[in-house]
Amino acid sequence: MATPAGYTRTQIRLHWIIMGLVALQYVFKGAISQAWADWLNGAEIAFNPMIAQHVFLGALVALLTIWRLALRFSHGAPAPAGDESAPGKAKVALATQWAFYALLLLMPISGSVAWFGGAEGAATAHNILKFVLLALIALHVVGALVQQFVQKTNVMARMKHPVA
Repeated sequence: MATPAGYTRTQIRLHWIIMGLVALQYVFKGAISQAWADWLNGAEIAFNPMIAQHVFLGALVALLTIWRLALRFSHGAPAPAGDESAPGKAKVALATQWAFYALLLLMPISGSVAWFGGAEGAATAHNILKFVLLALIALHVVGALVQQFVQKTNVMARMKHPVA
């Protein structure tokens, strides 16, 4: 895999679009959560645009994540910033990035299997993965802030300014 100086404009845009979509999924999950609870209790589920939105945005997250992965394989990703290039820290950074990709694919898959297949196990997995993703997001944000303001690596510029 190539190691470019930074991310491309498309990689940066996909990062922020996916972030926004994931935030929307958390904010507007109430309708689908309620519908799932109602379905478990034997109620008929009527069409609700908020449920459709959750399903559609979940699929969109998966598709955009696949696109982002394709770009990573074709264009590569920059080396870890600052002292993160130390072998141990680089491995943690890489594991975190791949965990994000896995979760951004497993969440829509488990949600789809639960919703369209009525699989309670998939719904349970989806709910557990939701908390894992939230923890990973928190770790990612704190890590970026520490690098930016404590270690002074200017790491955040990589997600604002594309390479030429």
